[in-house]
Amino acid sequence: MSIDLSIDGAVAEIVLNDPAKLNALDEAALADLSAAFTEAAAAKVRALLLRGEGRAFCVGRDISHVDPRTDDATAYLAGLVTPLLRRIDEFPAPTFAMATGACLGVGLGLLVASDVVYVADTAKIGSPFANLGAMLDSGGHSLFYERLGAHRTLDLVYTAELMSGAEAVAAGLFSRVVPEAELLEFTRERVARVAAGPLESFLASKQLVHRLRDERMGLWRSIDHENVVQGQLCASSDYLEGFTAFQEKRKPVFGS
Repeated sequence: MSIDLSIDGAVAEIVLNDPAKLNALDEAALADLSAAFTEAAAAKVRALLLRGEGRAFCVGRDISHVDPRTDDATAYLAGLVTPLLRRIDEFPAPTFAMATGACLGVGLGLLVASDVVYVADTAKIGSPFANLGAMLDSGGHSLFYERLGAHRTLDLVYTAELMSGAEAVAAGLFSRVVPEAELLEFTRERVARVAAGPLESFLASKQLVHRLRDERMGLWRSIDHENVVQGQLCASSDYLEGFTAFQEKRKPVFGS
């Protein structure tokens, strides 16, 4: 598996590039992917796009050479996958994922960990593990249960049936569905737009959304947090630029 990282100005793009294997991830590929996120963070990019080359985003773990009699799935998941998902989740800039074709297992987890996910109408999302005698992993249960409820989650698990990209977006799993032929241009345009935005305020919202997810903050705790952070942002260069540009009736230039 080749993990390709390119950085163009304020934008990083990471590509899973093994289309012959539908971008299945083995241990080495996970390490390379983690290193790519580390390098992009060190470059202080202002937005990042993760995508897969070919007809699938990522079909999950590469099990082509795994011996089920000696496999240590916990070591693979807890030792390699979960740290990577945390690294994506905590990335110090907005992250976008672009999903085409199959998005399964660890591939689904990569989407779960990303901030914004745009899916092609051809995307296939669900739990194929019934065919393997294994369990949905990489955050799939949490995503499905939160958005779909217990019955639909277990329906997907038990039947191994896959949702289309349109069905997944309609159910609230991901951000938007776009025709596959238009998805790359659509996503790159939005990533570039966000990279030119107010990074500090974006990160403040990202951190609050994570607390809402992980701590189950209620309305009034959330409002109290917004009040405090809004005051802190008053001291930022982006806040000064945004207000000044509004008052001068011009487009703001953030990050300068």
